[in-house]
Amino acid sequence: MKFAFTPEQEQFRSELTGFLRGEGLPRDERGDGFDQAFSKRMSAHGYVGAAWPREFGGRGLGPIEQMIYTEEMILHDAPRGYHFTAERQVGPSLIRHGTDAQKREWLPRIVNADVSFALGLSEPGAGSDLAAAATRAQRDGDEYVVNGQKIWTSNGHLCDAIWLVVRTDPDAPKHRGISCLMVDLKSPGITIRPLYDLTGEHHFNEVFFEDVRVPVDRRVGEENRGWYILAEHLDFERSGIERLVDLDRLFQRVMAAAGEVAARGQLSDPLRWRLAELKVGLEVGRLLCFRTAYLQSVGKVPNYEASMAKVYGTEWSQRMMAVAMQMIGLDGAAHEDGTLAQSIATGYRGAVSRTIAGGTSEIQRNIVANRGLGLPRS
Repeated sequence: MKFAFTPEQEQFRSELTGFLRGEGLPRDERGDGFDQAFSKRMSAHGYVGAAWPREFGGRGLGPIEQMIYTEEMILHDAPRGYHFTAERQVGPSLIRHGTDAQKREWLPRIVNADVSFALGLSEPGAGSDLAAAATRAQRDGDEYVVNGQKIWTSNGHLCDAIWLVVRTDPDAPKHRGISCLMVDLKSPGITIRPLYDLTGEHHFNEVFFEDVRVPVDRRVGEENRGWYILAEHLDFERSGIERLVDLDRLFQRVMAAAGEVAARGQLSDPLRWRLAELKVGLEVGRLLCFRTAYLQSVGKVPNYEASMAKVYGTEWSQRMMAVAMQMIGLDGAAHEDGTLAQSIATGYRGAVSRTIAGGTSEIQRNIVANRGLGLPRS
């Protein structure tokens, strides 16, 4: 096996990094990476949806180029929040399962960075068990009437629309009776309330739906068959490289600081070995992510492979932050803006949720056991 990118893929990386370095990246004043104007500049140069087929507005570059694109966007701290979810998850799901009318209406808007999407998945009391969704969508002629609540909705206060998982048949078995809707977040009856995480940041929300009317033509796929779309939709998310790369720059700063400590003869051997182990682990995690992209590039939908990448990446990030905190010691209590200690302390608190968000590690391990190893359900 050859662990190398093709010349064309290397050329794409070089082209993209040249664009990012020459653009004068905007400052992320709010800290949410949400900048529609920059997303539209990306779109004008053909980067939004670049991996999509040409007939849907993309460049036909493929999943590996998409992974390269995500990696470089993060390494250059380029704002991607406005278009990222729509491009990575909503668009591919529409391409595979949407009607011709839905593709004509929504795909150009995503590629042109004219619409942003949040994900309405988790609910209070259901946690990572998305099949336990209780938000109800009751058919009323050519509309659904939606009632219920979603929680931990990232960027729901900033987005234009929401990809919403609802129950359309409350009497069906757990994994049946689920449908997927695209809902305008400005629809009457929707209330969005902020939730603050351990770092004090507001990017989570709880979203309430009270008699929200949604046209039936906003349903993606067959009624009551949404679980199968949702499972594939989540694989697009879990196979992402961002869980590793978004801490890569901080890890490089930690390594540089460790070099300074070592130069003073103050870096213990156990800590030195753990840092080396983390460096190797970072490369292993990248290969797992690119493996899922390769499977997508040959027409497969990675399932347990995506769960492997998700578990590995999130658990690596927690180990990395624990080692970083050990290295700086009591300085981790400092909160002076711009210091390495402050970045580590914030990253350490943020890492707590990584093995929960997007599906817990326990669920991912069950997927690997059942679908990857063929082990029976207990």
